[in-house]
Amino acid sequence: MNRIDRLTAILIHLQTKRVVKAQELAKRFGTSLRTIYRDIRSLEEAGVPIGAEAGIGYFLEDYHLPPVMLTREEATALLFGAKVIETFADESIRTQFDSALYKIKSVLKRTDQEHLDDLEPRVYVQKRATTPPFSDMLLADIQRAISMRQVLQLDYRSAYKEETTLREVEPVGLYHYGSGWHLIAFCRLRQDYRDFRVDRIRKLDHTGQTYSSQNLLSLPAYLEQIQQNQNLEEVVIFFTKNVVRHIQEMKYCYGYVSEEQVDGGVQMKFMTQYPKGVGRWLLMFGNQVRVEKPESLKQIMRELALEVQEHYISELGVHGLKD
Repeated sequence: MNRIDRLTAILIHLQTKRVVKAQELAKRFGTSLRTIYRDIRSLEEAGVPIGAEAGIGYFLEDYHLPPVMLTREEATALLFGAKVIETFADESIRTQFDSALYKIKSVLKRTDQEHLDDLEPRVYVQKRATTPPFSDMLLADIQRAISMRQVLQLDYRSAYKEETTLREVEPVGLYHYGSGWHLIAFCRLRQDYRDFRVDRIRKLDHTGQTYSSQNLLSLPAYLEQIQQNQNLEEVVIFFTKNVVRHIQEMKYCYGYVSEEQVDGGVQMKFMTQYPKGVGRWLLMFGNQVRVEKPESLKQIMRELALEVQEHYISELGVHGLKD
């Protein structure tokens, strides 16, 4: 990026937040802090009213650029974002994003609009299983509650006890992992942090109360704490070349850490709390996988294999063999 483009990008970046740190700008543009300081000084000399607070950052004093035209590459990136949102967000987010995208497309050059229209049907993201209707309009409300520090009341359906409980929670953040969105919040009923699957929230209401986030963990701090408290076990698996290409996405669901090429295939390392779950996954690959360690998982595999064998042998005994 040349200096003129970087100065323009810095000015746009300053418009996106109330205060922006020099370190943030240096990281984004891959430059030194010294370069950022020079760039800020150049913008000030050009008449841009940039304020600064020592140790806090820079801010614009009542100044806005006129609307900025997007490049074709930027517009294409938005199209890709729309495809991902269509798959991984609920209706409340999809509706608002579609509205924003129409406004953005309206200011594009005609050639860029035609480019997006041509590209749109050629990009596809596999949709996940449809979430229950009662949870399809919640993400926008939850985001609003997080930003405004509002206490929420949830009718929450537990997956373990198959019962619905009423919870008042102080939202910490939204986190997507596994197959869906999770609300991380401080639960007033349990007096501790809890992970609520959004698709198990049957009803969500605003209590009208607010809370102070001063004593709450941030979302990154919560996730780091959870990771430190997990009792993870190291698992090493050998996969033959025949099956490696079939597990490139699936491996991340089972605590994948690293891999190395070995004779005849790939040896992968996993860290997991649920070795039996890993064992059931490995069972589908038959003799194309081999547990290297731990010994406890090898024993789990033997038990699972016997369980399957006995199931089908007993089935033969019940139904008999047909001629």
